[in-house]
Amino acid sequence: MLSDALKICLGAIDASLPKQSVKDTLSKLQISGDIYLVAVGKASFAMAEAAGELLNIKRGIVLSKYGHIKGTLPDITSYEAGHPVTDENGILATREIIRMCSDLKEEDNVLFLLSGGASALFEEPLIPLKELQDLNEQMLRKGLDINEINTLRKRLSKVKGGRFYQLCQPARVYSLILSDVLGDRLDSIGSGPTVQDHSKREEALSIIGKYGLVLSKQAMECIHNSDSIPVDEKNVSIIGSVKLLAQKAIGIAKDLGYRPVLLSDHIAMEAKEAGDYLYSEIQCHRGQGKIALIMTGETVVHVKGNGLGGRNQELVLSQVAHLRGMDGVLIVSLGSDGTDGPTDAAGAYADRYTHDRFIESGIDYPAMLENNDSYHALKQIDALIKTGPTGTNVNDITIALIEQ
Repeated sequence: MLSDALKICLGAIDASLPKQSVKDTLSKLQISGDIYLVAVGKASFAMAEAAGELLNIKRGIVLSKYGHIKGTLPDITSYEAGHPVTDENGILATREIIRMCSDLKEEDNVLFLLSGGASALFEEPLIPLKELQDLNEQMLRKGLDINEINTLRKRLSKVKGGRFYQLCQPARVYSLILSDVLGDRLDSIGSGPTVQDHSKREEALSIIGKYGLVLSKQAMECIHNSDSIPVDEKNVSIIGSVKLLAQKAIGIAKDLGYRPVLLSDHIAMEAKEAGDYLYSEIQCHRGQGKIALIMTGETVVHVKGNGLGGRNQELVLSQVAHLRGMDGVLIVSLGSDGTDGPTDAAGAYADRYTHDRFIESGIDYPAMLENNDSYHALKQIDALIKTGPTGTNVNDITIALIEQ
């Protein structure tokens, strides 16, 4: 069952790799003049590689997360930086991108390739880096969703919320976007460097109050003074999203002899709540044949402890007690980018034996779950799934398999 679950999850992720979709989209565009490539995000290397195979790039810069650059590309310089919290390397690489694109001519072209993770990676902040890092940590620990996080990020940056588009003028900007945001809201994907910002400063102020976020006087002035940048979005294309991930998983499950049931392709709730929802569906579908329950989307974790983990690991660990002794059921949950939270695991799995393995090993897994330490708990019983960087980023996939 674990083998089947991994075939479904990893097969769907593989089918969501952006290389072919980048080529398909570029082949329909008629780009004349010098092309300057900017690729930012966790899938940036693969996207840039595909573009370089099809186009003559005058100069390019790729910016991705540590460990995600897979080699060298002709006429393209690659940088790695911190994620999910911005670091100095991200700022230095962003400044190189700004320098490359700031003095272009009207006949020049900027090919902007955007994927998940860009909000943290691609940054030239309007406030000190240390304060930005503190704010990001606050937002992650308090469980803000991606739209809320990016509503604030856009107002504290020189490149987000359409400002990078403005920096590239008068050159033409072509944006190819691999969406990691539920609903594919353009101005939230990567905090919208080349699209119109549709969020309002009133929303930003409401979010600050809702979660009790602590910002400096300088940061609050940036929030109050932020203005929307007019952007022409005629050359913006979404080339992949979490919905495609779900559809690919359905097809693979069918091929393996399961009856696929799509529970949601836009799950968005607390990780433990998503796990409980999945368990309730398992109970409803047991005894109805060989079934694959499928969820895609992105959960959140309101961090209360000081452990290490990620959304997918937390979801799996929260269901271990429920699965105890339950024959013929297995859960797998993975991040499509191959990294779940600030860990080296893509996710984890659990079945009827997982509880007993914890007990036999003397591990108090409920206490570790309470401490948000799912990584160390699951690592001790070898229940983590490690894939390494996958080359894409279209949210998470969770599968529950039920045997005949």
